[in-house]
This record gives sequence, structure tokens and C-alpha cells, in this order.
Amino acid sequence: MILHFMNPSRHESLTAPHPASRPPSPRASTQELGISAGRGIKGEGTFQVQGFRLGLWLGLAAVLIAAHPLAQAAAADAAVSTQAKPATNALPFEKEILAFEASDKTNPPPKDAILFVGSSSIRLWKTLAEDFPQHRVLNRGFGGSQINDSVRYASRIVLPYRPRQIVLYAGGNDINAGKTAEQVFADYREFVRTVHAALPKTSIAYISIAPNPARWAQVDRVRKANGLVEAHTRTDPRLRFINVFPKMLGADGQPRPEIYVSDRLHMNAEGYKIWTGIVGPYLDR
Repeated sequence: MILHFMNPSRHESLTAPHPASRPPSPRASTQELGISAGRGIKGEGTFQVQGFRLGLWLGLAAVLIAAHPLAQAAAADAAVSTQAKPATNALPFEKEILAFEASDKTNPPPKDAILFVGSSSIRLWKTLAEDFPQHRVLNRGFGGSQINDSVRYASRIVLPYRPRQIVLYAGGNDINAGKTAEQVFADYREFVRTVHAALPKTSIAYISIAPNPARWAQVDRVRKANGLVEAHTRTDPRLRFINVFPKMLGADGQPRPEIYVSDRLHMNAEGYKIWTGIVGPYLDR
């Protein structure tokens, strides 16, 4: 924005005229500014008056610029930019992990137990201890999680318990988030490496990604991911693959609707009965 400031009575430039081109006119200058001629401004007084007039106009210009909406907006933006901004790098599921840690302090879990970890199908397994009364089990499922979340928090909710066995269920949310079967498999292997680096004798059982009506369109990637994990478990006696997939299908090859709650994604009590019967034989005694 360019501002041109002119004398309102003569439309003159604010640049003071050179004495050779314009003779001093103290009377005219003093009259224009309302200054009494009795004060006797002569000679150089013209330049003093012109300078005074220039100062008035520059002051007025500064006021106008400061009052302009663009200037006010720029000042507001500058003020906001200097304020401290809230942290936006909080890790996912940190609240749930902190809750587990708080529970561990008040009710320390037993060592050498069987740890169930993973996504919501583990978290919602409320009858876990009742379903396996002959085992010491610990539930550390946190809903919505992917396999790499269990890797991220292994140092806080897996390794400290020093479990003799880990049962992992995750991967469905990974597929739903757009990951390929190969990415799911790579994350599974990273979980295995993380655990065995610290607990080389701990066995790891992986529950296959379950079929469900809500995500049936993703079934091809689910089958492929399950196949990759199952094949890998045959290469290490510490690894096991628990295949719940076939028992959750009906005679028509589709997911059995009666074993799911209304969201068609999570299991009801009938679904967990199926899992209990399949998972039980794979648990270490």
C-alpha cells in the first residue's frame, strides 16, 4: 500500500522546496499553520515551518496506518506467534498406558504370567481370568491399537512383567488403516524381535486376524496377512499361530452374525466362547 500525502490547501509535495526555486514566505507559512506573525519567524523560519508541517503529516500517516485493518491483523498475528503453543506430539494411547502403569503400582501383577496384549478384542475380553482359571493371565489390551503400538509400548506394558508367554491379537486395525499384508507381517516380526531381545525364552502366540461383517471387504488382505504370520511361526519353536478364522464363519463362508455385537465388528459372549475353546490348548502350563 502506497500513501501519497499532499498539502490539502495547495496540493504540494511534502518535500521542502529549495530556497533558490521558491523564495521564503514566512507570512504565508505562518498563516497556513495558524502561527502568529508576531513571533517573528524569518529566513530559515520557512524551513522550520515546513519541517513542522511535515512532522504533523507523518504523525497523521502513522496513525492512519496503525488503524488500518491489515495492520491490526498483522499485529495480532505477530502477538499470537509469540505465545507458547500447546504440545501436539503426544503419543497415541498414552492415557491408556499411564492407566496400566498406575494399576501396576497399586496392584502389582504376578511375574511369569500369561500376558494378553493387543487391540479391542483383547481389551473387551472381560471374562479372561474366568475363562482360563488354571492360568495366571494378565490383560493389557488397548482398543484401536495396531501391532506397532504394542511394539512402541513393549518396554512399559510387556517386558516389565517378564511373562512366560504372550498372546498377541492385533492386525485388523492395521488392515483397516490401509496397511498391506506385508506391512502387518513386518510389524509382527518387529514385535517378536523386541520381545525376544529382552526375553529370549518367552513364547509368543499370535491369534489370527478375525473375520467380521463390518470389514468383510478387507478379507483378502486379512487372509494374506494371516498366512504370512502362520508360515513364519513354523520357523521358530517359540512362536505359535492360533487360527480362530474358520470357526467364526458359517456354512455359507461368511462371518457368523450371531457372534457379534451391533457394530458387527466386536464379539459378544458367544464369540468369546469360541475363542476360549480355540485359544486354551495353546496356553503354556
